Amino acid sequence: MDLQATAGMDGIQAATERRTLRRAPIDSRANGVLLGLIATAVAMQLIAWPFLLRQWGLPWLWVAVPLVALTPTHWGLIHESIHGQLLPQRRLNEWLGRALAIAFLLPYDAVRFGHLMHHRFTREAHDRPDVHDGVTHPVLARIGYYAHLLGGFYLTELALPLLAFLPAEQVSRLVARKLRSDDPIGRDVQRLFVGFAENPERRSRMRRDWLLSIALHACAFYLYGRWWPALAATMFLRGMWISLADNLPHYDVMLDEQERARNFRVPAIWRPVLMNHHLHRLHHQHPTLPWTALPALARVGAEADAGYFRSAFRQFRGFGKVR
Repeated sequence: MDLQATAGMDGIQAATERRTLRRAPIDSRANGVLLGLIATAVAMQLIAWPFLLRQWGLPWLWVAVPLVALTPTHWGLIHESIHGQLLPQRRLNEWLGRALAIAFLLPYDAVRFGHLMHHRFTREAHDRPDVHDGVTHPVLARIGYYAHLLGGFYLTELALPLLAFLPAEQVSRLVARKLRSDDPIGRDVQRLFVGFAENPERRSRMRRDWLLSIALHACAFYLYGRWWPALAATMFLRGMWISLADNLPHYDVMLDEQERARNFRVPAIWRPVLMNHHLHRLHHQHPTLPWTALPALARVGAEADAGYFRSAFRQFRGFGKVR
């Protein structure tokens, strides 16, 4: 058999594998294990850890390490729920995603809407925090960019539900002014965000979820007593991780790059913790695939650009470029 025929067969096999993987089922067992792990971590952070700190003090501060390290797993489960890939049962899928978001002080409806908009309008003008808008003073823009990386993104998400307590007309005006644009895509983005801001059912759910989050964490701070800085520091570090990871796969990505996103290399031990979020370009290409199916697609031929953690710190070089 000649090389051309062999190459042709390899191509057919790869295409067959891709078609098969696009129909990959949800791995309920893997997701169940991770759900159990994160439920344990949430119970430890909000209930058990304050008791341990009050009883035995400083030696138990090490608990912060696994709590922070599991941040991408907690977010990854919310992310799978957003895409309907956490569990096959639709209502249970959303209920668990919402509960996980409440435990992370994240507004599930806003995060879901924003993430799906991110897939639809990747690296458009509203979706590239690493690019200077050309209007803001360069010094202020740079300060804002580094604040975004160091926890600002998470703090914005945390405070976003407060808008749901304002009159819908006022919020719509604020959103329309913030996303004002003259190009057709920008106007489409503005229209969709204004529609979201005016939706009464979403506004009601955001108010309810935010109040539940605040009540849950207020009780936790009460339990910590004089050890409350341990909880505050852990929450800050988790928020900073989310903020660093938010635009990482799109940092300094050109508009003509495939899916406007990148894949990264990461040690095998980190892949389940990250829930394969390092294969972000593949996720953009196949957003309806569960996270467990992405490594097989990567073996079919997807390339990784650089190390995940090294690239995360590369963002501190400053603004990227877009063209």
